[in-house]
Amino acid sequence: MGSLAERILSVDGAVVYALVGMLVFAEDALFVGFVLPGETAAVLGGVDASSGHIQLWVIIATVVAAAILGDTVGYEVGRHLGPRVLGWRRLDRLRGRLGQAQGFLARRGGAAVFLGRYVAFFRAVMPFLAGAAPMPYPRFLAYNAAGGICWGTGFVLLGYLAGSSYKAVEHTVGRGAALAVAAALLLAALAWRLRRHRAQAACSRRAESDSRRSRGCAG
Repeated sequence: MGSLAERILSVDGAVVYALVGMLVFAEDALFVGFVLPGETAAVLGGVDASSGHIQLWVIIATVVAAAILGDTVGYEVGRHLGPRVLGWRRLDRLRGRLGQAQGFLARRGGAAVFLGRYVAFFRAVMPFLAGAAPMPYPRFLAYNAAGGICWGTGFVLLGYLAGSSYKAVEHTVGRGAALAVAAALLLAALAWRLRRHRAQAACSRRAESDSRRSRGCAG
């Protein structure tokens, strides 16, 4: 991931837009097995914009457009090839997680498309599963666009503000203190992601337990 960050932050501005957009698009469009760091790319695009290397509004527009278009491609793949792809044996190791994503989509509908964008695995598979369901495209597009706008804008701005804060702290109290602040922020972000992962796992276990009880009653 370090080499990815170095490449994004060191290449020409036009290449940054293309590289960040490609990573975000591919993560959403290529379905299972190709979970690329689109979230990281969006944040790094914001960091690059904070240095004045690229335009903030252009990178936001690039990330949002790539997210929406990538989800649309994933939806179309699911609509046309859904049952065939879901039958692949190579996906057997992911059956549990795919089942969780399908259950989430069945319970929440369009909201799952919106909320799924904030979880890496769901972000990669939810458009495909929505197309395979099949969810009507106008409904999918509405939630897809809303999720793409909120997610893309939020993570680019996160990178932009983090980059600006780092430079401000470094200028005021030195690089050592700036690194300490950056490390503290990173640890806080990791702790938040761990709590979110545990909460999602607990919800999945409760849903699976409810499903077993429902099957038992039906039997």
